[in-house]
Amino acid sequence: MINRYTYPEMGQIWTDENEFRTMLQIEIFACEIMAELGNIPAEAVPVIREKADFTVDRIREIEQETHHDILAFLTAVAENVGEEAKYIHMGLTSSDVKDTALGYMMKQAAGIIIEDLGKFRDVLKRRAAEHKYTVMIGRTHGIHAEPMTLGLKFALWLDETERNIERVKKARDTVAVGKISGAVGTYANIDPRVEEYVCDKMGLKPAKLATQVIQRDRHAEFMTTLAIVASSFDKFATEVRNLQRTDIREAEEYFHPGQKGSSAMPHKRNPITCERVAGLARVVRGNALASLENVALWHERDITHSSVERVILPDSTIVLDYMIKKFTAIIDKLLVYPEAMQANMNKTGGLIFSQRVLLALVDKGAIREEAYRWVQRNAMAKWMEGADFKTNIMNDQDIKRYLSPAEIEECFDSSYHLRYVDTIMARFGL
Repeated sequence: MINRYTYPEMGQIWTDENEFRTMLQIEIFACEIMAELGNIPAEAVPVIREKADFTVDRIREIEQETHHDILAFLTAVAENVGEEAKYIHMGLTSSDVKDTALGYMMKQAAGIIIEDLGKFRDVLKRRAAEHKYTVMIGRTHGIHAEPMTLGLKFALWLDETERNIERVKKARDTVAVGKISGAVGTYANIDPRVEEYVCDKMGLKPAKLATQVIQRDRHAEFMTTLAIVASSFDKFATEVRNLQRTDIREAEEYFHPGQKGSSAMPHKRNPITCERVAGLARVVRGNALASLENVALWHERDITHSSVERVILPDSTIVLDYMIKKFTAIIDKLLVYPEAMQANMNKTGGLIFSQRVLLALVDKGAIREEAYRWVQRNAMAKWMEGADFKTNIMNDQDIKRYLSPAEIEECFDSSYHLRYVDTIMARFGL
């Protein structure tokens, strides 16, 4: 019986050995139900179940002559089974076993990705709780905007990760499909009950209708979902890379004892793993485009999709598994520097509180357009001339008509911007 609740390592899923073993199990299940239906002798099934075996080396040897991997597989199995082998694959076409096995393997791969994302989610929750009140500057267009917390940044990623888990679950359901319906999907030489039985044993749903193959929009949904997940990790890794820049350095990848950042410059501490994650996301996105090209096949099938899938499915699932595990380790040990965050917040001399001053003026009855102009001219004096923003605000005659020194001072308190942090974090149980 196929164990549908446990998964091998990701790379193991895509080995020739695992694929052929999965196809062999499908063939055996098909024989079981065909015997129950009276299509083949019942006494043949125990023999097939006991003797059916192969070696990948023998399959490849036969394939040198047949130039057909499924026929080579069936021949290798038949050499071990003997006379009863004539009942194996009766009424089936190659894609019946190949596509059903592929659906099962994609389901396995999706299960590993979901487990990976769950572990990443747990690390994010811990770090978000740890830095719930770690104040830092928020940036828009790369420019200082207003205060936020590092915990909120992690919670944002947590929200996206939870969406990604649901996306992969849906994509898993979409591809966890099998078909045992013959050369063009009409069940001409096989009872539909064979398909129902085999799919149930494999933990798959029977396709409502297939041609010779399961339709590739399913595989494209799976692949584009992987690309979305990879793009999320590209986004997360890019943020860490930016925070690690020398002129920001609010957080950075853990730097192992003995690690070296450059062959030439001993001082370097580079975000190499984040860069690797960001780079590999491009591979997964590129493979997703190839999966979209696979949707359009000639009539009831051609084989243009097959060679592509032999590359993009193993590569994308293995790469994404690697990316998630690597980035989970990065966040687990991410070095955080609250003092640098505070220093960076102070770099602009209070400019980050400009909106608070503007709103205070409007609240006191100033016309918004005028108030904006008053605050902006003092902000520009800071940007261009280095003048102290708060001092200029305090001395601005137009502003003084509406705000007292104490009211102006209150506008420069970062706690105002963070008063709903608890409300937001409670949405995540933090």
